[in-house]
Amino acid sequence: MLEPANQVDVVIVGAGIAGLSAAHRLTSAGVTTAVLEAAPYAGGRMSTEKVDGFRLDRIGQLMSTSYPELRLTPGLGSLALRRFAPGVLLHRDGRRHRTGAPAAGGSARGALHVARALASAPRVPAGSPGRTGAPVGGALDHARLGAALGRIAATPVERLLARPESPAAEALAARGVPARTIDGFLRPLLAALLCDPGLTTSSRCADLALHAFASGRLCVPEGGAEALPELLAASLPPGTVHTGVRVTSVSTTAVTTAEHGEIRCRAVLLATDARAAAELLPGLRVPDFHPVTVVHHTTDDAGPALSTGTSLLLDADRGGPVAHTAVLSNVDPSRAPGGRVLISSTVLGTPPDEVDTAVRIHLSRLYGTSTRRWETLAVHHTPEAVPAMRPPHDLRRPVRLLAGLYVCGDHRDTSTVQGALHSAHRAASAVLRDLGATGSTHRSDPPQRLPRAA
Repeated sequence: MLEPANQVDVVIVGAGIAGLSAAHRLTSAGVTTAVLEAAPYAGGRMSTEKVDGFRLDRIGQLMSTSYPELRLTPGLGSLALRRFAPGVLLHRDGRRHRTGAPAAGGSARGALHVARALASAPRVPAGSPGRTGAPVGGALDHARLGAALGRIAATPVERLLARPESPAAEALAARGVPARTIDGFLRPLLAALLCDPGLTTSSRCADLALHAFASGRLCVPEGGAEALPELLAASLPPGTVHTGVRVTSVSTTAVTTAEHGEIRCRAVLLATDARAAAELLPGLRVPDFHPVTVVHHTTDDAGPALSTGTSLLLDADRGGPVAHTAVLSNVDPSRAPGGRVLISSTVLGTPPDEVDTAVRIHLSRLYGTSTRRWETLAVHHTPEAVPAMRPPHDLRRPVRLLAGLYVCGDHRDTSTVQGALHSAHRAASAVLRDLGATGSTHRSDPPQRLPRAA
């Protein structure tokens, strides 16, 4: 229970993954920390609704096993990640095609070897059955794509960030990427990774997304998106996180709350979303946002589950509102009760009227089955789901406003789980430098390995 006379070294406002991970780094350095959250639960936008034994993410951003901060953040050593099948399934002209899976050996060298071998093979006529409707062309095109993904996976992040910046859609065309590869693969993939159907995102951010895709596997936390903040909160010292506490004002030496009055401190770290941070500190930039709608269905018919396995299914035709969909209970069985199927589908941008009906019609084409008898479990619409990253975008927006006042979150970095955690890492380091703390922010880091993946 917080009391007005309480005093701590650092008050963190917001118990999303940025605030919680920053708290881990501060407490591991011996800095007393209090995390204040206005909501009745920790986690922020990474929340999961429970309905009849199903675990339904409200936003469910895609993650990659290659995110560095997943292995560098204290408290996440036991995080279990459930991986999608390699690459993605692309729906085109009534057929599904696997694209973007790693080349032989997972390297650019292996992909180039395959490409050279295919280049010397007999050409397949354009009208042959194996090529009609393929999103990126024939086998040689797939090998070239594999080589390109291998190259971007091997490119250091610093070099990606030094490239000229423009909207992602313009950059792809300017780089000479074949139009069929852009429209058939890169556009639907990047839309899913960035939650940006128009690809207005900075090309540097798009390159980082492709780097993560090519370097690892798409994944989700086992048990739902909330598993990540719950794990962080549970592994903090008892009494660190306080929910249901509304902060009304902040300074470099105190925060004022509606419930507990003033709490004195040596530094304040704002770890809320961008809009809430700007309400407490007028003048902070509030970005535009990408809206996201997630529609969850279940069915007694196992057909869809058998047809796509653990793959992420994208629509290369853009023939309906669904950007991507998956039988999520195949990827993570803990998200559905025994014997039940969970199909989760994401709509990007402004959803259509009667969104569930429109989604059902689209899903019937994508999965090749009737959806009339599917049961709708939930429709989650989040108008400000993901901060937009349009150029020019500062991927390392300052987290230190002045001595004693700091800010972090995905709006200060990239609009991903990696970005939120990395901004918290930067902010905690800045706090410790200013406080002159001698403890190491890495003292409680887990071993240098990725979280457990299944």
